[in-house]
Amino acid sequence: MSEAKPSVLFVCVHNAGRSQMAAAFLTHLSEGRVEVRSAGSTPADAVNPAAVQAMAEVGIDMSAETPKVLTVEAVQASDVVITMGCGDTCPVFPGKRYLDWKLDDPAGQGVEAVRPIRDEIEQRIRVLLTEVQPH
Repeated sequence: MSEAKPSVLFVCVHNAGRSQMAAAFLTHLSEGRVEVRSAGSTPADAVNPAAVQAMAEVGIDMSAETPKVLTVEAVQASDVVITMGCGDTCPVFPGKRYLDWKLDDPAGQGVEAVRPIRDEIEQRIRVLLTEVQPH
């Protein structure tokens, strides 16, 4: 009997930095064993270039990603919803696991400021993986 893949949705306001980095780390580290989505309540026009650069430094290419609008369907399709500073703009449905990660906003920051945020996200993703993946 095969288990369904766990699914995780990362949400921040612009879907340009934190949620994109988290989604990229989870996709990379889970090696396809987790379905990953990211979205923003007010998506930006483009992914933060400093976030793209910071991720490239650890061997993860986010250059093709684009901010996506948060939809009710994306939330309903996810087992775990991780919000990052979007407060009450994220819809809440019963039966989902919600986590709120307090992370500095990399918007408008240079790559030097984004690196510690990236590293904290990676640590949180490694812990999350141990919680959502069947062993």
